[in-house]
Amino acid sequence: MLGTPLAEILRPKNFSDFVGQVHLVGVEGILTKLIASETLPSLILWGPPGSGKTTLAHLVAHKIQAHFVSISAVTAKLEDVRKIVAEATQRLTYYKQRTILFIDEIHRFNKAQQDAFLPHVERGTIILIGATTENPSFEVIGPLLSRCRVLVLKQLEPTELKQIAKKALKKLKKKIDKKGLMFLLESASGDSRNLINTLEIAASISSQPTLKLVNIEQAFQKKQLQYDTAGDEHYNTISAFIKSMRASQADSALYYLARMVEAGEDPLFIARRMVIFASEDIGVAQPTALVVANEVFRACEVIGYPECAINLAHGVVYLSLAKKDRSAYDGLRLAQEDVKRFGNLPIPLAVRNAPTKLMKELGYGKGYEKYTQESYLPQRLKGKKYLHK
Repeated sequence: MLGTPLAEILRPKNFSDFVGQVHLVGVEGILTKLIASETLPSLILWGPPGSGKTTLAHLVAHKIQAHFVSISAVTAKLEDVRKIVAEATQRLTYYKQRTILFIDEIHRFNKAQQDAFLPHVERGTIILIGATTENPSFEVIGPLLSRCRVLVLKQLEPTELKQIAKKALKKLKKKIDKKGLMFLLESASGDSRNLINTLEIAASISSQPTLKLVNIEQAFQKKQLQYDTAGDEHYNTISAFIKSMRASQADSALYYLARMVEAGEDPLFIARRMVIFASEDIGVAQPTALVVANEVFRACEVIGYPECAINLAHGVVYLSLAKKDRSAYDGLRLAQEDVKRFGNLPIPLAVRNAPTKLMKELGYGKGYEKYTQESYLPQRLKGKKYLHK
């Protein structure tokens, strides 16, 4: 078809042509077994962009000879869903054919929209296949999630991307040199669609039979980092950043800092986490860490990007290499547990405030000594230790 994107032309027509996700579609793959059982449940396909979610949905529909309907949660409305369900009901009643409703980016549907699928999934009127790049535990409502099987797709490996590139180049009647291929595989970030689109653009701008590194670079322009400030990659990156500093791995921490900076993460968000880290993980082992972290935060407020990235790097290295002591943090959490468990226990009279004569007569403040071994904890918690050093 004229104007059809190469990625669509190359979409596999059967499972034997599908590349990757062997844990799902291999001989012992869970999806292979579900299809063979003839009791295919509704599915949630969770995985990164370009890992094959849409293609798998098409292949499943073809394999079980189901009618396939595809919608996007970005543009679809409830009226669209109702129409699809009505047609699916008729198709099942009169032709005994099941309908697979594929919903791309299902995480973008709100709770009410997701609720609308429940009775139809429950009755088997439709087989729902939802695709999402976000953790379905947070983005898909519990009742719907409990009625679906979640299948996790992995980012494609370079060897798998190479197979796809070979097919794309054959279709384009082009070759590619070694440097260009290496850069392509690295820059695609495991995304097959990204890889195919890049090759298609590179082929259109080069009249030579062999694509070179410069052609691939031009096609990519500036590689777009996969980083949604409200999505999984955001939380995965900040988690890796914090854990690297906690492990005193300055190199790893700098790498994850660089990823956030290049993706345009708010520098105050990064600096705020560093201020928390200074007290939570370094604490009394090196009290100046909190001073440094606060100054980094202040510098980010005043300077902003791009220069404040240097301040962030300075702070990250300092915090990574600092000695660690979580005793203050752990002690606070233990004390909070007792507060939640016992509520407001009576405070010993010796340490109560005594601003009036009556309070003094009642014993408020009596027996208070500034330096004493006597515990000032409530009676029920006498001798309890929260600070373990």
